Amino acid sequence: MLNSITVSQLNTYVKSLIENDPRLTCINVSGEISNFKNHFSSGHWYFTLKDQNASVRCVMFRSAASRVKFEVEDGLAVILKGRVSLYEKDGQYQFYAEEMHPVGEGDLALAFKQVKEKLEAEGLFDRDSKRPLVKYPKRIAVITSDTGAAVKDILNITSSRYPRCEIVMCPVLVQGDMASRDMIKTLDRVYMLDGIDAIIIGRGGGSAEDLHCFNDEALARKLYESPFPVISAVGHETDFTICDFVADVRASTPSHAAELAVPDMRDLHGKIDALTDLLKSRVSFKYSCYDTRFKALQGRVSPSNIERVFEKRQLDIDRITDRLANCINRKMQNAQSTASRLAARIDALSPLKVMARGFSVVAKGGEVVDSVKNLNVGDNITVTVCDGSFDCAVEKINSKG
Repeated sequence: MLNSITVSQLNTYVKSLIENDPRLTCINVSGEISNFKNHFSSGHWYFTLKDQNASVRCVMFRSAASRVKFEVEDGLAVILKGRVSLYEKDGQYQFYAEEMHPVGEGDLALAFKQVKEKLEAEGLFDRDSKRPLVKYPKRIAVITSDTGAAVKDILNITSSRYPRCEIVMCPVLVQGDMASRDMIKTLDRVYMLDGIDAIIIGRGGGSAEDLHCFNDEALARKLYESPFPVISAVGHETDFTICDFVADVRASTPSHAAELAVPDMRDLHGKIDALTDLLKSRVSFKYSCYDTRFKALQGRVSPSNIERVFEKRQLDIDRITDRLANCINRKMQNAQSTASRLAARIDALSPLKVMARGFSVVAKGGEVVDSVKNLNVGDNITVTVCDGSFDCAVEKINSKG
């Protein structure tokens, strides 16, 4: 019987040969990524690295993948640093990547380019969405490190230029892997505050690695949601970050941000003095004009002219008075005539006039009797005539019907 080993033993042996070869334990391999897959449940990356003539299967575990600053996609040319090993289960050898760098440009430069193109395409940099700064702010939130030179510059400049403005300090990390997350949480708290007129976010200068947290896509989107105008002040004048493009205003330095955020009281005092002088000169000019016109009118108006004017006005008043008196008299005469006619008509209808002609009024129990049907033999009645009344008793009732 022939001696043999199992497949597992073979793969284990080959794996040991590969892993014990020092030339394969730490090497750099360049190629183009294809079949890229991000296994979201585990965070591991699986892809193929290929050139014109060959390809190799690759794995990048979550711990290593989390350090990659740019977005990985098919067709991207990269340099991988890692080791070669054999996956015993299927006998396939593969490359285990521990680092990934783009070919032709640095990691951070590529990441910056990718995020910039993506957000620009979505309209987050559009000028139409930029808001103007408040001219005379009352409260400004400053999001930066509480130990750097940037915060000192901002506080010194704002206090000297416009001490009436309240500065709300919001200390955050401005460097490292946790910085962008810390700034996002702080922005959420700032957005809940009342009376904020502007936000300054930034830090002093540093390397591209130091400033990279301000290129974070999530941070950029959070800034775009701000209910208040945002001033981005990251690094020096030549440094540009994604936050600069999303913010309403970009400042070249933190000091410049403070100058943009608040006015200079000295300039305001100068403007007030200039406006005061202008107001005085205009009032003086108006007074001079009116004084000249008044004196000119004084020269044209003499006592005799004034007396003639008064006489003419008195004549007008007399005529109006006479017309008013005549009108009142006519109204009174018409009213008296109407009243006389009405009185004559009322007098003609008076019951006393009727009774004077021989008529009388018969009443029983205080009520006027207008029909014999309301009387009975023996009823006591009162008969009223023009000069008095007398009581009677009904002895007989004569009815017409």
